[in-house]
Amino acid sequence: MPLVEGGHIVEDRYVRVLDDAPIPDGGPVIVPGKRFLADAAELVQRDGALGVIWPNDRKVAELEPWLDRLALIALVFPKFRDGRAYSQARLLREHYGFGGTLRATGDVLRDQFHFLVRAGFDSFEVKKAADARVFVEVMARFSVYYQPGADGKTPALLRRRLQGAGAAKTRERVWAASAGRRLAPAIHKLLWSIGCGFRNRGCQCLL
Repeated sequence: MPLVEGGHIVEDRYVRVLDDAPIPDGGPVIVPGKRFLADAAELVQRDGALGVIWPNDRKVAELEPWLDRLALIALVFPKFRDGRAYSQARLLREHYGFGGTLRATGDVLRDQFHFLVRAGFDSFEVKKAADARVFVEVMARFSVYYQPGADGKTPALLRRRLQGAGAAKTRERVWAASAGRRLAPAIHKLLWSIGCGFRNRGCQCLL
C-alpha cells in the first residue's frame, strides 16, 4: 500500500516481520503486537528503529513501559466503520505523551484523513497514490479549529485568549516605555537637585 507522510507518497523504510520470521540485526522493523509483547525486552535492545502493529482490541496501556523505546505504532482499522483506533491514538498522544510516529493502517479512506490527523496520526497507509493529493487538499480546507485535538493545533477560543493576553502585555510595555520617556526629565531634575544639595554641603556626587 502507498504510504503518505507530510502530504507526500514516501517509501516505507520499515521492514514488516511476521510472527515467526527472524528479526534483522539492523534497520527499522515493525512487528505484530503479540510478538512484541513476547520479546519486548530483547527487541528494544536491538539496533535500529522499532515499530509495532497494535490491534484495536487491546489496551494501549500495555505499551506504556516501552513507549520511549518505540519509534512507530501502527493502529489498525479493520473496517472504516470501526473507530476504536481513534481512541487509541488520542490516548497515546494526550494521556501517555507518545511522541513517535502514529500510523493508520487497514481500511483507511480518504474521507477520514482530516479526522485521523486531528486524532494524532501522522502516517497513513492508503489504497492508491492519488490519495496523497487528496490528503493535501483535505488538510488545506481548515485553518481554525474550535475543538481541541491531538494534532497540536490551538483551538480558536484559546487562541483569541492568548492573543488578547499578548495584546494586553504589549499595551503595558508601550505604556511603561512612554511613561518612562515622560517621567525621565522630571526624575533627572529631581536627582540633579538632590545632588546639588549634597554638593552645597561639601559632599561629592557623581550625578
